[in-house]
Amino acid sequence: MTRRTRGREIALQVLYQLEQNPDIPPEEVRGFIHRRLRDPELRRYADEMISGVRSNQRRLDELIGKVAENWSLERMAAIDRNILRLGAFELLHRPEAPVKVVINEALELAKRYSTAQSSRFVNGILDRLQGPALESRGGTPPADPDAPAEEAPPDSQAEPGPEPDPS
Repeated sequence: MTRRTRGREIALQVLYQLEQNPDIPPEEVRGFIHRRLRDPELRRYADEMISGVRSNQRRLDELIGKVAENWSLERMAAIDRNILRLGAFELLHRPEAPVKVVINEALELAKRYSTAQSSRFVNGILDRLQGPALESRGGTPPADPDAPAEEAPPDSQAEPGPEPDPS
């Protein structure tokens, strides 16, 4: 297990705990992280992931809700909802994390902590978030294969045609 994988795992556990019991005192959360992550850099990473998801949760939930066809966030399993929030946060706000790595890490969390079908569900939703993620990272989203082809703009470098006859 890579170091960041472990940091994501602890961040997911904390996010799940906080959703189930929002009154957990911050010192208990810090203690939980401290007991499970010995490396200060990894603790900082987990803290950043947790605070990032929590401070952006409303927007993350909106985006997830838009791409989750026929699923409201309330109907999703709590662990899946938090895996999606964590993955969406990384896709949208952590440009140093490669998109494929973020999605694969979320799939592994779903396989480990949720049901057999959850990894497919998580994959489908995070895959649909790649477009907004790439836009927020300054890239361009993948082309929509179902979109109509755009007409090519007129060639501005073409040689001029004959002058119209003034008569």
